[in-house]
This record gives sequence, C-alpha cells and structure tokens, in this order.
Amino acid sequence: MNFSNNLDTAMNIDKTIFELQAEVCKSIASAKRLEIINALKTGEKSVTELVEILGVPKANVSQHLATMRNKGILKARRNGVNIYYSISSQKVIEACSLMREVLTEMMRDRKKMLKLIEI
Repeated sequence: MNFSNNLDTAMNIDKTIFELQAEVCKSIASAKRLEIINALKTGEKSVTELVEILGVPKANVSQHLATMRNKGILKARRNGVNIYYSISSQKVIEACSLMREVLTEMMRDRKKMLKLIEI
C-alpha cells in the first residue's frame, strides 16, 4: 500500500512538472520572445537596447518581457529610470539553442530529401 501511495505521489509530481513545462513553453512560443532570449544570451540589456535590437515598439517589447519575467524565464533589475533584463538561468539559453539545432538539422534533412526527389 505504501508503494502505491509513493507511485501516485510521483505520478502527480510528474503531471505538475509537465504542466509547468507546458506553461513555460507557451510563454516562449513567439518568434519575438525567442529573439529577445537570443539578444540576452550575451548578457543583460535595457528595454531601450532591446527595442533598438528588435526594431519593434517599446510597448510590445515590454509586454513580451513581462510575460517571460512572470514565468521565471527572465529576471529584471532597476537602475534609476532604466530596467535591465537578463536570462534567469543559462539552461534557458541551452534549451533554446538545442531546439534551434534540431530545427536546423530537420531543415537540412528536408533539403536533402527534396534534392533526391528532384533527381
């Protein structure tokens, strides 16, 4: 009976982790948010710097930043009137880079397949 309780507890923890993972993935399921993460991988940047890099209005950048900060992907610090954002964990950058590598490989494989079909 104790084994069954432990198994139920472990399964509930797994479900919770999967739900949290889905929420985090949803919060970065935007090309602009991925661009923000990419821009921040070299270190913290101010909102103004991010607006310049992304070429979108400050209101849009601020909204994306708030969403990712609320999910724990980014952290913020204020210095006078400026707010600086950075990635909360290096693992976020690693996960995004890994997915980018997977997608690049998939595109390369599709390109090879198309060349084979054309022959």
